[in-house]
Amino acid sequence: MLDSVLRRLPRPTDPNVLVGFDTNDDAGVYLLSPEIALVETVDFFTPIVDDPHTFGQIAAANALSAVYAMGGKPVSALSIVGFPDQGDPEILEQIIRGGLSKMTEAKCSVIGGHSIRNDDIQFGYAVTGIINPERVWRNVGARTGDVLLLTKAIGTGVLSTALKRDRAAPASLQAAIASMIKLNRSASEALQGVQEKAGAAFPIHAVTDVTGFGLLGHAREMALGDSERSVEAVSLEIDHSAISYLPGAVEAARGRFLPGGLKNNRDFIGDCVGFAAGVPAEYRDLLFDPQTSGGLLMAISPEFAAAVTSALDGHGVSARHIGKVINKTDPLLFVR
Repeated sequence: MLDSVLRRLPRPTDPNVLVGFDTNDDAGVYLLSPEIALVETVDFFTPIVDDPHTFGQIAAANALSAVYAMGGKPVSALSIVGFPDQGDPEILEQIIRGGLSKMTEAKCSVIGGHSIRNDDIQFGYAVTGIINPERVWRNVGARTGDVLLLTKAIGTGVLSTALKRDRAAPASLQAAIASMIKLNRSASEALQGVQEKAGAAFPIHAVTDVTGFGLLGHAREMALGDSERSVEAVSLEIDHSAISYLPGAVEAARGRFLPGGLKNNRDFIGDCVGFAAGVPAEYRDLLFDPQTSGGLLMAISPEFAAAVTSALDGHGVSARHIGKVINKTDPLLFVR
């Protein structure tokens, strides 16, 4: 719904707006000087795990992720809190403590925030980062021949739904939590290191973090291009068997523990996706599964793919080669 509304709104005319909302990018970028720009994003949601401290960590990692996906460095954050009037203050304290622990890990200062009385608990952050305006990664710009890499396993949506129905195995839940609280900082820093060494070659053509629109939703945004900036549309070919899935995620999808967001994602972009006949139904579902604090999806120049993978490994990030960019076809995304 928001996408259809935004398409009807006028685009920013301020020349200092380097990245606005026109391509559904992960964050906005505003130029301050030839050497520095601001990266700004906001995200908040209701609890997806029972433990309040863990929920705060997940919310913080998720909010920070968009800055990392643009190639920026988070520097400050404002907290956003919705909490019931008769709620237990100890729960709120643990949520905020969890968030602060991740912000401290990211070396990002929480400098204030805003709270409201709300029937449901909601928590997140508005995060500001800094970036070299010549080194901004966008979610568009993928080129034919590029290699697609993904840095985290998927399946947090179906596992969170299984948890709500008391059907999530402890090991699956712990794996999902470990993934969701892991910052994308190491992955972003590894990519920045390769980019610095490559110089003018600029091997990183498009980057996005996989969150609420699921892997295919964010892949679609990567494929659409940007006609106003002469960025051509492409198609993405994805190998479902090359993707890493969280332990228990396939079983949860097979058991039909499908969140409402998954169904919404399929309704929204299903017409853009073609599946090979041999792709099982549970894997089709997982590619639409909304993720929380997911990994980075990137389109990399093929001659630099090995260097990027090596750099990611050196930063403790295991990336999967999940597909490639091809000339624009119909459908826009093809899963084999």
